[in-house]
Amino acid sequence: MQIEDNMIVTFDYRLTDDDGLEIDSSEGRDPLAYLHGSDAIVAGLERALTGKSAGDSFEVRILPEDAYGERDDDLEQEVPREQFAAMESLEEGMEFEVETDDGPMIITIVEVGEEVVTVDGNHDLAGVALTFAVTVREVRQATPEELEHGHAHGPGGHEH
Repeated sequence: MQIEDNMIVTFDYRLTDDDGLEIDSSEGRDPLAYLHGSDAIVAGLERALTGKSAGDSFEVRILPEDAYGERDDDLEQEVPREQFAAMESLEEGMEFEVETDDGPMIITIVEVGEEVVTVDGNHDLAGVALTFAVTVREVRQATPEELEHGHAHGPGGHEH
């Protein structure tokens, strides 16, 4: 069975940057399962998986525009520290979800000053070319419930 839209795909992966530095891996964990065609994974990887079958292994390099996008310097901003008055402490690396005109966005604190806090709305991997080493484990038709929910469910189903 080949991977196409509305199929559940389960795969192992190793993700590295252009320097060969490992960013993430499924090693030691369950394989990743997703509903193909639901935009649950980066576009470039989803395209590379299309047409593959269980047992296929491959490596693909994905440019930023097909992964987490290019870095947008306008998404790094200085915010008055008083906007964080409800927080007991602020530290670099803390993440928050904020509502924007374009919907929810995750921001990361990159610097904490006396008067301002610098935040960044870019994904950590924005501007980074990614290389995935993938082994497809399973390909199956999605259940009606998975299609309705828009994501893969585990072996025992899924509770919401």
